[in-house]
Amino acid sequence: MLRRTNILLSRNRLPQVAALITLWWGCDALVRAMSLPVPGGVLGMAVLLLLLATGGIPSAWVRRGSAGLLDHMLLFFAPATMALLDHPELFSLTGLKILAVIVVGTLLVMVGTALAVEACFRWRGRNAD
Repeated sequence: MLRRTNILLSRNRLPQVAALITLWWGCDALVRAMSLPVPGGVLGMAVLLLLLATGGIPSAWVRRGSAGLLDHMLLFFAPATMALLDHPELFSLTGLKILAVIVVGTLLVMVGTALAVEACFRWRGRNAD
């Protein structure tokens, strides 16, 4: 029976997607029931990462399903794209300003993270001697 389950879950995309959706739904219900300050999807990803890292479930059980969801990720962003059509001002100077803030903010975060990591490596190197 376990062998059949392993074959079913490692080869079929539909049960894998159903398992991922069930995990998300369960974590979302848990977050709502316990009034946790994190989204259910974030908790679901953490639980999935924990299960994969500890060997609770093999990665083959979610590989094809997650790849199928990633293949259709553009559909998940279609509502955000359609929102641009409702706000034509984003295609003017206002949009350029917002884009500049996003680019500069992203670069500042990346540079800050790189400097913090570099400082940690140097500190660790000095303390290792």
